[in-house]
Amino acid sequence: MSDLGIRLALAFLWLLHWLPLPVLAAMARGLGAVLYRLAGSRRKVGLRNLELCFPDMPLADREHLLRQHFQWLTQSLLDRAVLWWASPARIQRLIHIEGDIELAERVYQTEGRATMWLCPHFVGLDVAGAAILLCQKRPGASIYQSQSNPLMDKMMKRGRLRFGNAEIFPRQDSIKPLLRAIKDGRGFFNLPDMDFGMQDAAFVPFFGVQAATLLAPSRMARLLNMVVQPVITELLPNGQGWRVRFMPALHDFPTKDVEADTAALNRFIENEILKQPAQYLWVHKRFKTRPPGEPGLY
Repeated sequence: MSDLGIRLALAFLWLLHWLPLPVLAAMARGLGAVLYRLAGSRRKVGLRNLELCFPDMPLADREHLLRQHFQWLTQSLLDRAVLWWASPARIQRLIHIEGDIELAERVYQTEGRATMWLCPHFVGLDVAGAAILLCQKRPGASIYQSQSNPLMDKMMKRGRLRFGNAEIFPRQDSIKPLLRAIKDGRGFFNLPDMDFGMQDAAFVPFFGVQAATLLAPSRMARLLNMVVQPVITELLPNGQGWRVRFMPALHDFPTKDVEADTAALNRFIENEILKQPAQYLWVHKRFKTRPPGEPGLY
């Protein structure tokens, strides 16, 4: 997309932030149905992922699930207008917190340990970042994927840093600044479940399919003696807001067996997906990287 196109899209998003969330949700239902038909390549990826993960599910049910997913995905994109430009007070009213949000501050004050907030790729994950910065005291740090367009890259960083004390580091850069930030007491907002190839990854099952999965959550938690707390997001129906669940810290994690830890983490994510399958990010090529000699799945 050209710079002009991006500026027009951002201007449209800015206008949307004035609308009530229920209106955006209604728009998302219509636009999501259109996007399902127009985004052919992503629709094929989503259907293939669902076929691999739920082979016993009838095709009609998988298609229905993916249509729901496109509506939730579209809502998350429209909701970003609110997250990027609405007042912090309005956003806090829309976020429904469940669980122990004060864990990170408490374990740092009492034990001097940093926390890893583990946030799988549900469509509302940007809300989790906003909740962490708006609703608890511990400063944060995270990694982000640089955008090819400088304007979009600037907006993504601005949107994610506007709420409080946080640092984000480009994925392609050295990990050393991130490690220093964590050692200084920042909580680490970590997204563990995408296929980034085989660098610092292993093949472990994800819904029974071998998936290249990052080993970093286990390795970093062990290296830095971190508490690992899952944070799960959910877009509530009809624009009622967003639920963010700060779950109990993982027990017996990490261990000395990095691959076993990584497989256990995938099983945990699977269980959370089953609770709200339509809101998981099915349009990502989760099984893109294959073991040597195995054909591609897409």
